[in-house]
Amino acid sequence: MADNAEDLGDVPLIGEHCEFPSCGQLDFLSFECTSCSKKFCKNHKSEDAHSCTKCNVSVSHPEYTGPRGHHCTVQDCTNRELTPIVCPHCHLNFCLSHRHQVDHDCPELRPPSPKMAKTAEHVKQIVESQKSKPVKKQGAKSRKTAAKVALMKMKMKAVGDKGIPETEKVYIQVLLPQGNAEKNCPMYFSKKWTIGRIVDKIAEIAKLKNDNNVAVAKKLRLFDAEEGVILPMDASLDSLMAPGHPELTPGLPELCSGSSVIIEYVDNDCSKLEDVTPYSMT
Repeated sequence: MADNAEDLGDVPLIGEHCEFPSCGQLDFLSFECTSCSKKFCKNHKSEDAHSCTKCNVSVSHPEYTGPRGHHCTVQDCTNRELTPIVCPHCHLNFCLSHRHQVDHDCPELRPPSPKMAKTAEHVKQIVESQKSKPVKKQGAKSRKTAAKVALMKMKMKAVGDKGIPETEKVYIQVLLPQGNAEKNCPMYFSKKWTIGRIVDKIAEIAKLKNDNNVAVAKKLRLFDAEEGVILPMDASLDSLMAPGHPELTPGLPELCSGSSVIIEYVDNDCSKLEDVTPYSMT
């Protein structure tokens, strides 16, 4: 049989020869490359297998030279935005930082009318005048109303000597010394107790250091929470709850169940706290 015979007698050959240079195998199911359109056998059908010269040709794209974003028209500003930001007044384009009229010195920006400026100045004067006004002290009636509201909340959490008869209990919100971890504690005491005994009980409950029997030490004293006036150590609680009682310290508001007091370390001769604002009710 002659080499490269294309037929066997009168029978035509079916299939095609592989077009890979070193192959030429006759394949009845040849594969056509979609890139170079040549026919290959199953061993060379992939583009890598027959080193296709068409599939790896990269298509060049011209470099984009158009505008890259929308530039800001403010002088020396290099910011660009993907979408245009046009001022509706001067119709120029700006970046986010200069989009407002005042930020890009818009030529169409109108100054406020004299009437608006006058109104703004008037409002400012009112605000300033309110700041300078001292906080009005509560009257006796207002204090009692506030104390009643506080009393309802206080009774649920107050702590004290469980042996005190219910008829003698007086509920007090005790504001603890500055720097103490706890800011306040609702407590109840007997109205027959002296302020000195109440101070000792507060120190016991709140675990405060009590050196009242040490001559050179700071003393624990009780003060009214509104005026900062000291409560006399030898006065009974019910005496300070009676209006006009001889033991009532001058300037000391009348106490009642639900009132607030401050306990603080002070010098022995201290009779009033100058500033009660640092003591917290919350």
